[in-house]
Amino acid sequence: MKILKLLGIFTLVLTISLFCYSKNLEVYAKNCKNKGGQMNKEITQVKASHLLVKTQEDAEKVRAEIVAGKDFAKAASEVSLCPSGAQGGDLGYFGKGQMVSEFEQAAFNLPVGEVSQPVKTQFGWHLIQVTATK
Repeated sequence: MKILKLLGIFTLVLTISLFCYSKNLEVYAKNCKNKGGQMNKEITQVKASHLLVKTQEDAEKVRAEIVAGKDFAKAASEVSLCPSGAQGGDLGYFGKGQMVSEFEQAAFNLPVGEVSQPVKTQFGWHLIQVTATK
């Protein structure tokens, strides 16, 4: 009789443990799935605007104006040496391998909405503003 009672208690504890374990595992799996989706989401394209000037000093001066509140597109149309300045510096979307490496590295590491520090390329000094990613 005692053995049957102990066996019944053991079965009950085992059933409850398995039920709790399976529910916790289900919640854990859902959380990991969401986190994994976010971690594996790689940016393949950025949409950016830029302006191009001759010197680092010019780039730093314009950046200070933009950080103080000047519109990036307005600044690009006023000072950029690149033809894209006429469109406020808008370059549209581009993927990896489409821009010179210094420009690409800065653009793909820049948070949306921030203005880069001056970036030197063979063309001069750039300020970059990423407006979207995908």
